[in-house]
Amino acid sequence: MTIFENHPLDTLNTFGLKASARFYAEARSEDECRALLQSVPTIHHRVIILGGGSNVILSGMLDALVIHPALRGITLQNEQDNVLIVEAMAGEVWHDFVRHCLQQGWYGLENLSYIPGTVGAAPVQNIGAYGVEITDVFESLTALDIHTGETRDFSHDECRFAYRDSIFKQEEMDRYLITRVRFRLSRQPVQRLDYGDIRNELAVQGIVHPTPLQLSDVIIAIRQRKLPDPAVVGNAGSFFKNPVISEHDFHVLKERFPDVVAYPQKVGVKLAAGWLIDHSGWKGRALGPVGTYDKQALVLVNHGGACGADVLKTAKAIQSDVRARFGVDLEIEPRIYGD
Repeated sequence: MTIFENHPLDTLNTFGLKASARFYAEARSEDECRALLQSVPTIHHRVIILGGGSNVILSGMLDALVIHPALRGITLQNEQDNVLIVEAMAGEVWHDFVRHCLQQGWYGLENLSYIPGTVGAAPVQNIGAYGVEITDVFESLTALDIHTGETRDFSHDECRFAYRDSIFKQEEMDRYLITRVRFRLSRQPVQRLDYGDIRNELAVQGIVHPTPLQLSDVIIAIRQRKLPDPAVVGNAGSFFKNPVISEHDFHVLKERFPDVVAYPQKVGVKLAAGWLIDHSGWKGRALGPVGTYDKQALVLVNHGGACGADVLKTAKAIQSDVRARFGVDLEIEPRIYGD
């Protein structure tokens, strides 16, 4: 294990932004993670955990020790009455993990297919798609305290999952290095097909009763059609959270904009951020090297040579225009590190 100095991070974030780390190291085991954390008092720098780099905006020189957890391994820990507890190490590529589970007959993750990133980052963001979130399939996780190096297990309730949120983005932000995550899956598929895009794609493919693997294939096809490949066009996926407003505010908004796209929630109404951005004149529009994707306004893309400041400049302009037109505030989804 080597700690590199002034290490470039351009290829370690899916937005392809120019950035570097004062110190950088890759850890392939929990022991290596502990050893790196023990080095922190020596180098006198903060610690940043960088997984797949798919939900971060990096800018300039990160005056920190950037640790990339590369721990690998997937195990079936327990099975009882068709309920499975499956553990995956933090460095597993999320989509590869989903497909591996499907091939083993372990179901529950189908709707989360083709989401970029690593297993360790998934609970932090409480990633979700097409009616399923990590909170729906999560059992527990193991993490190392960055300050003490001690191991701690987190139960489902202790993670305090919310929409694209968890304790790891709130009061425990930058406190823990997640090393392994356990999921509650099933031998019996319980499929969620309610989204229009899924129904339409199934109809196009002539599938009436999809298997879990077929459902995964359908979702992959939808995401490939709607979202740019980071290997071709730099991006961090959905850049803004879908805002949730009160029912009263929604009725007021709908009177002004009858075709606004929204989804009822247990509390309030969730608006489609992509629709708001599109109808603020931003779909396919660029500001310098950063713009919105021409097929999905919710996605910001790097047209080449962008830095973190370019991304934030475009994001702020979009937020300002959406606020002016709809009176709604958009919250940035990716984590921001650097200048």
